[in-house]
Amino acid sequence: MNSAITEQDIKYLPGVGPNRKKLLSQELGIETYGDLLEYYPYKHIDRTKVYAVRDLTGDMPFVQVVGHILSFETFEMGPRRERVVAHFSDGTGIMDLVWFNGGKYAKQNYKIGTEYLVFGRPSVFNNRIQVQHPEVEGVRSEELGVRSEEAGISSFTMRPYYNTTEKMKKMNMTSRAIQRLVKTLLEKLTAPLPETIPDFILSSRHLMGRDEALRTIHFPQDVRQLERARVRLKFEELFFVQLNILRYASDQRRKYRGFVFNRIGPVFNDFYQRNLPFQLTGAQKRVMHEIRADVCSGHQMNRLLQGDVGSGKTLVALMAMLIAIDNGYQACIMAPTEILAEQHLQTIKDFLHQMPVRVELLTGIVKGKRRQEVLSGLADGTVQILVGTHAVIEDTVQFQLLGLVVIDEQHRFGVAQRAKLWQKAPQSGEATRAIPHVLVMTATPIPRTLAMTLYGDLDVSVIDELPPGRKPVRTSHVFDSRMTTLYDGIRKQIHEGRQVYIVFPLIEESEKSDLRNLEQGFEVLCQAFPEFRLSKVHGRMKPRDKEEEMQRFVSGQTQILVATTVIEVGVNVPNASVMVILDAQRFGLSQLHQLRGRVGRGADQSFCILVTPYKLSEDTRRRIDIMCETNDGFRIAEADLKLRGPGDLEGTQQSGMAFDLKIADIARDGQLVQMARDEAQHVIDDDPTCQSAKYALLLQRLRQLRKNDINWSKIS
Repeated sequence: MNSAITEQDIKYLPGVGPNRKKLLSQELGIETYGDLLEYYPYKHIDRTKVYAVRDLTGDMPFVQVVGHILSFETFEMGPRRERVVAHFSDGTGIMDLVWFNGGKYAKQNYKIGTEYLVFGRPSVFNNRIQVQHPEVEGVRSEELGVRSEEAGISSFTMRPYYNTTEKMKKMNMTSRAIQRLVKTLLEKLTAPLPETIPDFILSSRHLMGRDEALRTIHFPQDVRQLERARVRLKFEELFFVQLNILRYASDQRRKYRGFVFNRIGPVFNDFYQRNLPFQLTGAQKRVMHEIRADVCSGHQMNRLLQGDVGSGKTLVALMAMLIAIDNGYQACIMAPTEILAEQHLQTIKDFLHQMPVRVELLTGIVKGKRRQEVLSGLADGTVQILVGTHAVIEDTVQFQLLGLVVIDEQHRFGVAQRAKLWQKAPQSGEATRAIPHVLVMTATPIPRTLAMTLYGDLDVSVIDELPPGRKPVRTSHVFDSRMTTLYDGIRKQIHEGRQVYIVFPLIEESEKSDLRNLEQGFEVLCQAFPEFRLSKVHGRMKPRDKEEEMQRFVSGQTQILVATTVIEVGVNVPNASVMVILDAQRFGLSQLHQLRGRVGRGADQSFCILVTPYKLSEDTRRRIDIMCETNDGFRIAEADLKLRGPGDLEGTQQSGMAFDLKIADIARDGQLVQMARDEAQHVIDDDPTCQSAKYALLLQRLRQLRKNDINWSKIS
């Protein structure tokens, strides 16, 4: 059977029609039979056991009981509200079924003396077992395939539960309704569903066939079968992600060469001997060796440079750029914001103090005559290092000989944009063109499984040591009832000559939120610290005003900077030794770690204070504890991934996944990610284009996924 039936419009499935099709399409993106098959249950509840009323206790999870209703009682609960209670018995005892809503429906539709299957979570009220808002169905219900027999109920199964929206529920499109549609569809699909993975991979990895997996994931017979189906479908999803990433990377290597930087010359040596601010850490030396090997190889370097805040990534990137200059090439470094671009410019100029290397800035604020001078310098080769934002990839920007691009990615810079930079390289007319090397820096440490998926086409280097003299930031948790003590600590630090950040989550008061807001908070802080000068910075200020306030703090004119998370990147004030984060429970781990990275940049001991109310959820308390326990960005990122999932991680949603994984979870399925990666690598090593008959199934599936508008290029 081919895949045509799975591409059938969902409106033709019995029970759907045009109106439900519109609802399924708008709310869940379900357009075809195949979409419905791949709308997986979020949980299953074991319906294989029937309990006796006499055995029920109030601390049990969901249970099901078979019996009949003895009578109904109605209790008034105020204007137009009532509580309906059905007294229910299975012959071993009596329990109550309770409705606070929908009681009228229950009284009209459930008949006294008729045998029903009741499902719900038991509790105890007035020494009697009750189930609130139970699921109730006739025992002879054909849709479950169950029947009443003398010995009891014989053929219950595990019940799937599907996510639905409020709009769907209002229109009676519940989890139960989706279950019925899936059952109808599976009964309609009498021939086996087409396979997408070759037999030799299925057998070597002991995977279930696709037809069995898709049927089992919805209606498993037991927990073991359900787990096998999950593994198969997760593997398939991750495998095709990895296969596309590796195929893309392989394709790039075949199409493009990299410029060869085969000499270390006077510019690099002069910098290394005279300007290097401190001895390189072992991690920085290791990464420099990896970069050096790449740029000498003749292949284009595509390397991800991971390093925690303050680990010295910019210094490594600058040294790579100096190697390019020594070999007659230009280099550029791209940042996501103007503030960060200006920060990089200043950092690089400070590193290159008095060296004859021309470094220029190109952002949206560089205009007129100054802009023309920069553009001319790029075209004639006199500008050796360009620092800029996305303005760098505009058509008017032409380099004489661009050899290395450094991308500082707080937000991801996609393949299509990278390709625009490659086009700025000279055209050679050869079969394989030489293009600039690419070094991608990220200050948000990315767990290995996530990096493998988001940055799968890049080789990874990690700087996991801090430069000498840096002391780890001490992090502590303070309840907001102890602000007076906190203020005393801030005063002490300022009297010792230090500066302080105080971060608020919001700018203006929100009716839906109990957060402190920056505007009111700023006034409170001015009254609390009348002896000091304060600056205020937030994202809605005009760029010039924001820059002025930042500069006042950087120059030491103000002692306290009150800000929102706009200071998360692009601020480097070595004299600032205290970071106070108010309402820290409102921030994710990654964001807390980035904010903490603003201090600890000098030789003095620095402090990060996380301020929260006393009442916290378990997850929030765990986040705060992790921050207090460790400064290791990779450990924090791993914990963040597990707590929040990849879709919520800072930077990945807007930047990484152009599609949602339907069943796999990168945080929890690390072993499967690695297994899928290994298998995909075997395929690419054997046949980089997947054109041989052996891989026909894989190529067919890749084309189908492309047709479904999955933008694979964005993943890498």
